[in-house]
Amino acid sequence: MTYTWLMIAIVAEVIATTSLKLSEGFSRLWPGVATIVFYAVAFYCLALTMRTIPTGVIYAIWSGAGIVLIGAVGWLFLGQKLDWPALAGMALIVAGVLVINLFSKSVAH
Repeated sequence: MTYTWLMIAIVAEVIATTSLKLSEGFSRLWPGVATIVFYAVAFYCLALTMRTIPTGVIYAIWSGAGIVLIGAVGWLFLGQKLDWPALAGMALIVAGVLVINLFSKSVAH
């Protein structure tokens, strides 16, 4: 269940960050409300995950996956461009998350 909470936290954070962009500096009501609600969900689920996985490992996975997903959402839905250095950097982030999950003894499997 730990990884389910972590996945929910990551998705909620991506939705919150996307909503923050759409809120235009909290000048639009519903995207602003969605930002607050989904950040609350993200941090609650992240706190549940911290019961069993070390904080540093959780944060590496959460932030790494979030960066890649936000990049994808921006590219697919917000018309943002990703150049080769950005894509290469995201690939390195994914590689780092995979190394942590596959080889670290700090991660609860």
